[in-house]
Amino acid sequence: MHERFLENLGADIVAGRLAPGTRILTADIAANFGASRSALREVVRVLESMGLVEVRRRAGVEILPPERWNPYETRLIRWRLAGPDRIEVLHSLSELRSAIEPTAARLAATVATSEQRAAVMSAVTGMAEHSRHADEAPYLKHDIAFHQAVLDASGNPFLAALAEVVAEVLCGRTQHNLMPRVADSTALRMHQEVAFAIAEGKAESAAAAMQAIVTEADQAVQAEDSVIPRFQGVT
Repeated sequence: MHERFLENLGADIVAGRLAPGTRILTADIAANFGASRSALREVVRVLESMGLVEVRRRAGVEILPPERWNPYETRLIRWRLAGPDRIEVLHSLSELRSAIEPTAARLAATVATSEQRAAVMSAVTGMAEHSRHADEAPYLKHDIAFHQAVLDASGNPFLAALAEVVAEVLCGRTQHNLMPRVADSTALRMHQEVAFAIAEGKAESAAAAMQAIVTEADQAVQAEDSVIPRFQGVT
């Protein structure tokens, strides 16, 4: 009940069905969702930690504008990717990835341990093994593992902490049918180039290949969006 309540209310805010500035009484929210007061308090606390709402003393709960939201909350990213501006959000996240992932690959080629280099190579091997089903869970699992391994191998804890954000982007592409059935051969080769460059300590080659991966992914999403029906509702 708590989880379903949180998902419903959060998605309504992110999709704009509850507009910024709207004030709602906690009793009304509980009645609308059929939830207990205790469940409501916990859900509001979570939403407040994300910057989606603010509790006003004796005035209920106020819906906050997007600029107050915490953009790195993975659940919030998931809700935004289920909304009408999905492609724009993915593009913005691609710009973030362009800023962090090539740097992580460059650092990884310099400081990664042998175990971390092996983890990157293992993940890209798994991607190759499942490349004919790139829109399914096994490929996604290895794709996430690859990017997480590179971020971890950077040796920078602030870069590594963004692995969940990148994972949410990759999950969103699969969940919303923005992945090809068969992995693009060029994209797969670029992942392999990153793995080999990190293994061989070639920092600039690793960064360049990672930049190419992010650029290709962004372009592929834009191209896929142009040939699928426009958004008709939350999926």
